Amino acid sequence: MGGETSPQHHWKGVLSSALDAVGHTPLIKLQKIAKEEGFKCNLLGKCEFFSAGGSVKDRIANRMVEYAEKEGVLIPGQSVVIEPTRIGLALACAIKGYQCVITLPAKMSLEKEVMLRALGAEIVRTPTEAAWDSPESHIGIAKKLQKSIPGGVILDQYSNPNNPLAHYYGTYEEITYALKTSDLPRKDISLLVAGAGTGGTITGLARAIRGYEGSLVNGAASSHVRTVVLAVDPEGSILGGGEPGNYQVEGIGYDFFPEVLDPNPPLIDQWIKTNDEEAFAATKRLIREEGLFVGGSSGSALSGIIRYLHSENGKSIANDPEANVVIILPDGVRNYMSKEWLLQTAKSASKDQGEDIKDTIKNILGRDLGDVNGVLKEAKDEGKVLQNGEGVNGH
Repeated sequence: MGGETSPQHHWKGVLSSALDAVGHTPLIKLQKIAKEEGFKCNLLGKCEFFSAGGSVKDRIANRMVEYAEKEGVLIPGQSVVIEPTRIGLALACAIKGYQCVITLPAKMSLEKEVMLRALGAEIVRTPTEAAWDSPESHIGIAKKLQKSIPGGVILDQYSNPNNPLAHYYGTYEEITYALKTSDLPRKDISLLVAGAGTGGTITGLARAIRGYEGSLVNGAASSHVRTVVLAVDPEGSILGGGEPGNYQVEGIGYDFFPEVLDPNPPLIDQWIKTNDEEAFAATKRLIREEGLFVGGSSGSALSGIIRYLHSENGKSIANDPEANVVIILPDGVRNYMSKEWLLQTAKSASKDQGEDIKDTIKNILGRDLGDVNGVLKEAKDEGKVLQNGEGVNGH
């Protein structure tokens, strides 16, 4: 692929900086969810929250900075990097010593702002409702600042070719390496699904997949089943069709078509629209059932693929025990800990094991699990003084 060397797929020795820990994320079986849904295929999550900055976007930030330096666009000690919403870019700038300004829509979580500030970035909040071409949008404000700040540079994730190339060379190679070195009966990708934001992830991966398929000849071609590529898009985004509107899932969807996105066949076979409710429910399911601390866009991808595998088009893959279904899980839950959708207790129509143990504990203690006021009142009524640490280590 273009003469570039394959990435390292495991760590050797001591890394020179956190940038060397960008990418190289594991492919993990989602066995419980697959079993519950009745899927016989191998449901595999590419867990990008294992990357140094906690997101699939670390990859494009690292590559954009690296090549901007090679091309003389970024000059150490002079350039100020200005970009909409990127922790990975702030991480790269912190390590390389560039000043960084991030424009952030109001809906983006407080945790993201805290992390960006911790990395030394300056934050400018913008109205979530502002259209992408509005002077007040996160893109419009970034352009305004770039024109007025000496040394200001916008690497522009929406048009920068290094965005999809980061996935063409890096993410795809990691997936194929993981499959080739696994004990799975087949080593190819039957189905790949990813959410679309800038479009770099889905476009880069699809181009790598189609490039590989195009390189196959004779016997090799007959043994390879064409990979189905699905793109997931939230309702309220226009990338997969529909009218623009507001939605709470972060990191995917737009009200314009980024230049790096190639949305059509033969690269992308189908677009699937998802809503906030199903995305957040699927996110909490990944956390609770698979122990994967993912964010809302991962839930979008999972809910989309579940719907597809239950459809007529997807049943043949779902029922194939040798089929490998790869889901890109873009980031972790770290950036969403204060979001209402995560804080809300999942309500179930049936009484599950969690409710059973909760009732058991309540019956043993004679109170609600979080009620300490009752304990304090009872102690006061009995004239008992509670000491700090009482009950610890048997005391």
